[in-house]
Amino acid sequence: MLDLERLRALHSVATYGSVSAAADVLHVTTSAVSQQLAKLERETGQKLLERNGRGVRLTDAAELLVTHAERILSLVEQAQADLEAHRGSVVGQLTLAAFPTAARGLLPGALRRLRADHPDLSVLLREEDPLHSMPLVLRGDLDMAVVQDWNNEPLPIPDGLQKAAICDDVADVALPAEHPLAGRDSVDLKELAGDPWISSSPDSICCDWLLRTLRAVDSEPRIVHMAYEFATQLALVGAGLGTAILPRMGRCDVPPGVAIVPLAAPLYRRVYAVWREKAARRPAIRAALQCLLAAPSASGR
Repeated sequence: MLDLERLRALHSVATYGSVSAAADVLHVTTSAVSQQLAKLERETGQKLLERNGRGVRLTDAAELLVTHAERILSLVEQAQADLEAHRGSVVGQLTLAAFPTAARGLLPGALRRLRADHPDLSVLLREEDPLHSMPLVLRGDLDMAVVQDWNNEPLPIPDGLQKAAICDDVADVALPAEHPLAGRDSVDLKELAGDPWISSSPDSICCDWLLRTLRAVDSEPRIVHMAYEFATQLALVGAGLGTAILPRMGRCDVPPGVAIVPLAAPLYRRVYAVWREKAARRPAIRAALQCLLAAPSASGR
């Protein structure tokens, strides 16, 4: 009989492209993955990996086995979800990712309530941008992710995932206090054409969104600084170095020298939880969603 963990090791190598990458995902050593694959070769009587330059490639037999492994692992996950649902207990482990401002502004309250209500559930949280976390959920490396999109740019949800809206997070413009529009009750994005902009890091969903949003109002962005943390962006605005658009959940304390002005045409992030359809019956998924919806920041600001 084929060993499930050895099939999982082969599937991970096929998915991530190398033995070392598979080891990172499975949280084991490369030697452990190699040993599992060697045992699987003996079990099947087939060669599964071949040298390909400095790496390896799957043989035809391995490709065939991976196809079956995908179905087997999917059925195992569904069986586990059904058993948990039948038992009705919120137990086991839940791996959860959230984009940084949600990890700071939403998750602490939700996780505190989840621990109080379900002490037998172990939760592991990690920060991930939605562009990275959704593929991880889809592949089964994460159980759930808190992701975001913008009202003017929806985020496609891949087939195989389900989602639930958690809250809306309104964005404002952060201007240097000496900016000519700093005293306004609201500002139109077109009025900021030509301003120097402070953006999130170039590999983030927020950076791509800012570029497209400004170009949509015929304003070619002039990005002068990039910073992943919103607190750093605010500090740069306070130093008079540029303008930024910041959602309220991630704004933290506004430093001296910064004026926060609402947008005349509101922009806001929509915050979602996503999980695999096959795991939807897991009580842990439902419990985590309930606590996210009840978290203080889930009402928006």
